[in-house]
Amino acid sequence: MLSFVLLIIGFIILIKGADLLVDGASSFAKKIGISSLVVGLTVVSFGTSAPELIVNLVASFQGANDLALANILGSNIANILLILGVAAIISPPLLGHGTVWKEIPFSLLAAIVLAIVANDAYFRGMKNGLDRADGLILLLFFVIFLYYVYSISKTLGEDKSDTIKMFTKTASVIMVITGSVGLALGGKMVVDSAVQMGKILGFSESLVGLTIVALGTSLPELATSVVAAKKRQSSIVVGNIIGSNIFNIFWILGLSSFISPIYFSGAANFDIFTVVFVTLTLFFFMFIGKKHVLDRFSASILISFYFFYIAFIFVRG
Repeated sequence: MLSFVLLIIGFIILIKGADLLVDGASSFAKKIGISSLVVGLTVVSFGTSAPELIVNLVASFQGANDLALANILGSNIANILLILGVAAIISPPLLGHGTVWKEIPFSLLAAIVLAIVANDAYFRGMKNGLDRADGLILLLFFVIFLYYVYSISKTLGEDKSDTIKMFTKTASVIMVITGSVGLALGGKMVVDSAVQMGKILGFSESLVGLTIVALGTSLPELATSVVAAKKRQSSIVVGNIIGSNIFNIFWILGLSSFISPIYFSGAANFDIFTVVFVTLTLFFFMFIGKKHVLDRFSASILISFYFFYIAFIFVRG
């Protein structure tokens, strides 16, 4: 009963935190003349990735390798298939040229780099995993990504398609900080409750990481994207999802493996390549139907893929 009550409270904090973060970040972007897409790729992505970061740092310190890796892989898969799919059902987002040809490919690059550096058995004849050198490589790619975001912030103006409610700069900053704290706190409460329920049901650490923990830590992305979609702020929706996936691999997995090496069984390769596949699928969907729009039909396919994936990993155990 206590776990259930904490789960409900966590949901409430998550939703309110997402609302504050979207409103604050969007207002601040317009106030200082920065594109909403850039804010989505940075501030919002940092805030919504906080639960993944917290869970993975704790898992790394405790040596829970399966949980640390499965959390990130499951979150990235859920972000594209489930969360972006649900957001697109609510309001099909129009993606800019840079998002289609730069941000999505950068997210694909993150998945491919992870597949390469993690498969030491194929490339170096060692046990599969991410050691400190691999973590450093991922972190260096993250620095490149931050430089890219900085560079486009100089060339992109405000997004005219977004209807943004305005607040003062001080109020906007307070809202962003409060929203981020709410997301992290609410996410942790939901995850802790869900993990406890998972243990009672006898799930493996990897299965818990790919399902309960991944969904729990992705709830901020879901809440933020749904709120932004309802407000028709497509730049925040897409920037949040793509930015979070890049953050998850380059920043969170990079930092986690740098703190404590993460080793895993070959079965996890299916989940790694699933991340590659779903990112490629999203890219191809940009050219089906109305160009650069994720329509409701494509979104329904993404959501269907997610439920097929969940069914498969439950059968796999």
